[in-house]
Amino acid sequence: MVPLAQLWLPALVSAILIFAASSVIHMLLKWHNAEYRPFTDEEAVRAAMRGNPAGQYVVPYIGDMKRMKEPEMQRKFSEGPVAFVTMRRAGSFSMGAPLAFWFAYTFVISAIAGCVTLGLPTAAGVVAFVAYAGGAIQHGIWMGKPWSSVTKEVLDAAIYAVITGAAFAWFFR
Repeated sequence: MVPLAQLWLPALVSAILIFAASSVIHMLLKWHNAEYRPFTDEEAVRAAMRGNPAGQYVVPYIGDMKRMKEPEMQRKFSEGPVAFVTMRRAGSFSMGAPLAFWFAYTFVISAIAGCVTLGLPTAAGVVAFVAYAGGAIQHGIWMGKPWSSVTKEVLDAAIYAVITGAAFAWFFR
């Protein structure tokens, strides 16, 4: 059995390697870039959205699922568009804070994977895979995220899981 105090170093190494791998995936390979497309008339969309505070929005807005039976709501869904939109606060965007949060997130996942599995490499990798892949699959099911995008994110999760398992294997061989 591995003492919990010995799990922080493989978790840290795992987080560093995952951070590097995700940087390669997103900045060098850019394999997710094709998943994002511009609106047909971006300026009209921007004008329509301007004035709404940061948050999550849905079109058409239902409010109460009982309204789904109303002819007007059925018409709106049939005509489209049907969308889930996340809006950030307006202003300049810096990658610093999101990258710091991403690194912290990868460390926490690796640490939890190590604690739950007591450092067993394969099990740590499985826990990491579930943590990284779960959200993508949920967004495919509930938010209509394209399955091609979900598939790429699940592949990312598999890469991160292998890295997590390998980091723990290297320390606890």
